Amino acid sequence: MTTSVRGLLLEAVSRLESAGVESPQQDARLLLAHVCDVEPARLPLLDHVRPDQQERFRAAVTARASRVPLQHLTGRAYFRYLELAVGPGVFVPRPETEVMTGWAIDHLRRMRTQGQRPLVVELCAGSGAIAKAIATEVPGVEVHAVELSVDAAEYAERNLRDTGVFLHIEDMAMALHELDGSVDLLIANPPYIPLEAYESVAPEARDHDPTVALFSGQDGLDAIRVVAQVGVRLLHPAGLLAVEHADVQGESAPAAVAQTLAYTGVRDNRDLTGRPRFVTAVRRSGW
Repeated sequence: MTTSVRGLLLEAVSRLESAGVESPQQDARLLLAHVCDVEPARLPLLDHVRPDQQERFRAAVTARASRVPLQHLTGRAYFRYLELAVGPGVFVPRPETEVMTGWAIDHLRRMRTQGQRPLVVELCAGSGAIAKAIATEVPGVEVHAVELSVDAAEYAERNLRDTGVFLHIEDMAMALHELDGSVDLLIANPPYIPLEAYESVAPEARDHDPTVALFSGQDGLDAIRVVAQVGVRLLHPAGLLAVEHADVQGESAPAAVAQTLAYTGVRDNRDLTGRPRFVTAVRRSGW
């Protein structure tokens, strides 16, 4: 049986490719680095892989081949400049969300240069990725993160420890009435997959991410509509809204936000692949 680093990786890549895993080479390297407790770049420097590490690696590869998310096996996910704790019970943050978060960070930095101390709310916070990125990259902001799921909130609490972010475990529709009319920026990556699209969702997400974090009514827009309505309540006039959506919702998601009649400047924005990804808007005054 193969025991060299190269041999173990080749064996793993073959299994993962056969299983239809999207990035078999990368996943094999990350899994081996994880069980050997080294950085992936140091794998070629390993003299040997202990028998117990080989056993753990092969078990991890078997699990990944069955489409258990890589992040569940390593217990970590990467988001912008952060390493986050993740696992069963919490939505794994995606690279697509980094662009929307960057948009928010750019606007908040401009507010800070003008002497403001912006008040930010993240809804559907999950692991707390967006809230932590904002709190880390824009010192001096006040950030509140809202998450309904107790399981997900356990990860958020761990990730947000010592960041100054306020975590609230409650339904976003009823959250933070004490902040009504005072929020500078509301941001959310809500569930947005239509129920009818269930079978088309990748097994890693469909079978392992929380259902409540994925699916949102027949058209996928139910949660986006709630976020927009909560924004009407929380945002002050000229406050900013940013909401992620599926790439096929580049017209329907902005329309759902515009239907509240409480926003101006409603526009869609693309991610790094050029696909429609998030809608932004400005809270109207006098509404």
